[in-house]
Amino acid sequence: MARMSQDDVGRCDFIDVLEEAVLWRRPVSIQLRAGDTFTDQVIDVVTEQGDDFAIFRSHARVPVGDILSVTREPPAPPTT
Repeated sequence: MARMSQDDVGRCDFIDVLEEAVLWRRPVSIQLRAGDTFTDQVIDVVTEQGDDFAIFRSHARVPVGDILSVTREPPAPPTT
């Protein structure tokens, strides 16, 4: 998957991309607006007090508005 920018697709479609990542259970690379990047698995997307948050397996939760882009990581090669 190519890099998906929230500014290009809009907030609702971007949340759909994050929710798809939850369903596929595959790691994604996240680029924050502040410039930080990390790779982790999205385990949920929640709305609390009118704001949306992405919940990650190993990283602190992040307000969706703070995420600039997401890129799906390729699947791990099969083990034999």
